[in-house]
Amino acid sequence: MCAAVLAVGLAAAPAHASAAGAPAPPHAAGWALKDTGKEVRFRGLAAVGRGTAWVAGSKGTVLRTVDGGRSWQDVSPPGAVAEGLELRDIEAFDARRAVALSIGEGEASRVLRTEDGGATWTETFRNPDPRAFYDCLTFFDPRHGLAMSDPVDGKFRILSTDDGGRSWRVLPDAGMPQALPGEAGFAASGQCLVSAGPRDVWLATGGGAAARVLHSADRGLTWRAAESTVPAGDPARGVFALAFRDRTQGLAVGGDYRTGQASPQAAAVSGDGGRSWRQAASPPPAYRSGAAWYPYSRGTALAVGPTGTDVTLDGGRSWRPLDGGSFDTVDCAPDTGCWAAGEKGRVARLERR
Repeated sequence: MCAAVLAVGLAAAPAHASAAGAPAPPHAAGWALKDTGKEVRFRGLAAVGRGTAWVAGSKGTVLRTVDGGRSWQDVSPPGAVAEGLELRDIEAFDARRAVALSIGEGEASRVLRTEDGGATWTETFRNPDPRAFYDCLTFFDPRHGLAMSDPVDGKFRILSTDDGGRSWRVLPDAGMPQALPGEAGFAASGQCLVSAGPRDVWLATGGGAAARVLHSADRGLTWRAAESTVPAGDPARGVFALAFRDRTQGLAVGGDYRTGQASPQAAAVSGDGGRSWRQAASPPPAYRSGAAWYPYSRGTALAVGPTGTDVTLDGGRSWRPLDGGSFDTVDCAPDTGCWAAGEKGRVARLERR
């Protein structure tokens, strides 16, 4: 693939707001495609930094780069490749440690972990319940993490680890509200379950009468549900991705994933930790499946989908086009390294013009 860069003005944060050694956001940047040599669809993405990123996708594929996308290592788990597992989420702590989630009914939902850059993988969870279907994974820190399943017995199921993904247990559901008829999560970008800080986590839903966001402030033990403004009422509509800059400022994006279907009101914003949501005044023009905040900026974030990328400079109130290429997921690292991934092996990094 040749590089494709579209210039766009991004709001620059003050230089003093950056982390040590991290550059301030660029005034003009765009996606630069990186040749992965693959044709699979990458819906799982973990941005460790400008140099290091992991992607996970169909046919059990996992790739890793440590040189900014100039080259990619195929570090796919052999068992996942042999069984053609759908790896829809990956969380990486650094260039060597990562946890990946495969989706599907029953035993197709699994968690795999590596400590050596993908040279070897260990299966640490295989779902024994045919009624469960795990969609997304998130970590609060290198030890504590959660995974979520579509409702079982009328409630979303939460899986928990406190040892970095080496072992998992299903949390009690007494603190989980009842799911709406037809309500579920979307395993579209690894962002239907996201966390911020040491204890706060949010879960995105669709398919029911309302597209809701569930919030827990105690690592998944108790939850409170709030309706978003993103339309639902159909199995193909709802909130597909969440992004929280901190424990109060959040974004929700989604719509109708069916090709050619209109997706009005495809973005919402929250300033109170997800307790309430308001519609974006100027939302993205179509369905969006992934979102990420740009580090050290007050209001800059990205949203991606099959028909393009949009950027907001005002915290999600208004969005404008950035790029017309297809991506499913986006993630930004603390050093301001932002990556996107999607169909036909497409992976890109946000770069200065």
